[in-house]
Amino acid sequence: MTANPADPRVWFIGAGPGDPELITVKGQRIISQADLVLYAGSLVPPQVVACARPDAVVADSAPMNLQQTHAMIRETVHSGGLVARVHTGDPALYGAIREQMALLALENIACGVVPGVTSAFAAAAAAGVSLTLPEITQSVIITRVQGRTPVPEAEQLRHLARRGTAMAIYLSAALPETITEELRAGGLPESTRIIAAYRVGWPDQRLVECTLATLTDTVQQEKLNRQTVFLVLPGNSMHSGIQHPDAASPPCSRLYDADFSHGWRK
Repeated sequence: MTANPADPRVWFIGAGPGDPELITVKGQRIISQADLVLYAGSLVPPQVVACARPDAVVADSAPMNLQQTHAMIRETVHSGGLVARVHTGDPALYGAIREQMALLALENIACGVVPGVTSAFAAAAAAGVSLTLPEITQSVIITRVQGRTPVPEAEQLRHLARRGTAMAIYLSAALPETITEELRAGGLPESTRIIAAYRVGWPDQRLVECTLATLTDTVQQEKLNRQTVFLVLPGNSMHSGIQHPDAASPPCSRLYDADFSHGWRK
């Protein structure tokens, strides 16, 4: 089989965080055309793939291993079919697509990737917060704490926290004590604002605000499990409602300031 990069037969599709309407138009179109829809049912709601053709094979990959999923994909492609491999969030983040793509490459099977909305951005949208603040933090770090999957020493949470940027911590809800200890070791103050977003985009979504001082107790009391992402927001004060643009803190963006000119506005 000769791979044609312009016409992939396998698509890795980001399903978004859980809300069926947060999948891209392109991702939904490919699912509706596919002969095989293979989705991660432990994290992707069935409603996301409900647009599949009635005659398509729709299979939950949660109980399968890599060899089993590859065998289904390979069989479909070799019979002339199209495959939609549907992952939660965005496939590039903790999506395990590298090893799947490597197996396809060995057989010269062309594949493509459709990005998706990752839970950190969905959580920020649901909470109505900005991850970047003028003059305070202009970077976002996406990371996790070390569990069964090791984390390089240079990327231990305490080292990243020293930068004082916004952070999105994935796959770590079972280790709130570790998160707390690492952020403290990184020098973040006890008043640092944190949003714990549980199953964001799902019907039972919950957003729980706390501080570094109360993070561990909050996770335990609220029984937040593995489908929780933590937004760490240095310099983003705790408040309800929207802060008035004239407020002293945090500074406002100059993008729409009447005195700020650029190529589209004098």
